[in-house]
Amino acid sequence: MSTKNIRLEVMQFLENKIDGFVDQYLIPIEKIWQPTDFLPNSESETFFEEVKELREIAKDLPYDFWVTLVGDTITEEALPTYESWLMDVDGVGQVENNGWSKWVRHWTGEENRHGDLLNKYLYLSGRVNMREIEMTTQHLIADGFDIGTGRDPYKNFVYTSFQELATYISHNRVAQLAKNYGDNKLSKICKMIAGDEMRHHHAYSEFVTQIFKVDPSEMLLAFNYMMKQKIVMPAQFLRESGEKISSAFLHFSDSAQRIGVYTANDYVEIMQKLIDKWEIDKLSGLTDEAEKARDYLMKLPARMAKVSERMIIPAESQVFKWVQPALIG
Repeated sequence: MSTKNIRLEVMQFLENKIDGFVDQYLIPIEKIWQPTDFLPNSESETFFEEVKELREIAKDLPYDFWVTLVGDTITEEALPTYESWLMDVDGVGQVENNGWSKWVRHWTGEENRHGDLLNKYLYLSGRVNMREIEMTTQHLIADGFDIGTGRDPYKNFVYTSFQELATYISHNRVAQLAKNYGDNKLSKICKMIAGDEMRHHHAYSEFVTQIFKVDPSEMLLAFNYMMKQKIVMPAQFLRESGEKISSAFLHFSDSAQRIGVYTANDYVEIMQKLIDKWEIDKLSGLTDEAEKARDYLMKLPARMAKVSERMIIPAESQVFKWVQPALIG
């Protein structure tokens, strides 16, 4: 039987558990928080006072913080790309509406709230150029992305396990910084989003755990492949209006590293956490090829940590069209 057919069998095996995964890792729509729960109430008589207070507090947030928050928001807003990509994974039935497509749609519904909430906050803050942000978002969706997984469910679940943990770290750090600057409302917003990301990380990493039980060698080879080629961020093609594809991503990443929101060291730590979570050192019955992959993986975090130590982040911030220095008080 071909590798692809075995993967499809494993996906069908896991699909039998999908209702349990939905119940365990996702929250019913009527019970989960919605963006309006954390924003000034436009139906209230005190709406304008609440907006004024939000804008006053927002004045104390520094430049790199705004760049990072905008980049995080745009990443969340590019959700149509992520749903269409997951719907195309082998074993996810987009047409026949199987259990996996149910998972993807429900997950997408939860994730969609993140961009909605952050976008509204940015709009009300008065600190950013919303039209430039909106154009960047449209570019990011139009440009699509290539994360190197193809339609392979094993590689895709490694990617989502890693990426959901990375977004948890990013949103959680932004929440901490916002609190330090006295913006408790924004801190709570980012904290709630981070909570969703951690829950989703647990879900996708559990899918991988289940696959390791039935197809350990192939799952390990997929994990090794993704770590070897490196996880690319969803916003890798980020660009501002009139600029070339990917031209803004490095500068956005520099801003995030400068303020400690997401660093090269975090990347290494996530890799190590996944190696530990999936107990790579304890796997048995592996093929010779998978054994070699395990040896490579076990040494990789230490090697990458040495590389990350040599990284130099520019001291000066890139001036973005999204956030003009004159707007930051």
